[in-house]
Amino acid sequence: MTATQPLHKQKCVPCEGGTPPLARERVAALLREIPEWALRDGAPMVIARTVKCKNFKDACALFMRVALLCEEEGHHADIRVFGWRNIEFVLSTHSIGGLSENDFIMASKISRLISA
Repeated sequence: MTATQPLHKQKCVPCEGGTPPLARERVAALLREIPEWALRDGAPMVIARTVKCKNFKDACALFMRVALLCEEEGHHADIRVFGWRNIEFVLSTHSIGGLSENDFIMASKISRLISA
């Protein structure tokens, strides 16, 4: 993936099972580009963001916009609507058991959808 383009302009590239997850240093550098997202340590390491929408209808609409983006990119977030207007996005690359650049590309694109 080209580092000269902003994350939201990059495309997700499928990861193979033998690809290692990103090193913690690279994760920290990429997190600086998506400050709304937080690292959750654990097995696997994931990045997450929670958004409070105006109401349940808006939360569901955002859910669908992000779901369509995930399909388009071929990289899927775990999405949860809770408390009637809150929505949580969690990203990791299941095939490698950790974080890949695809997770940060998706996080950036999701953030742009939220801001739109």
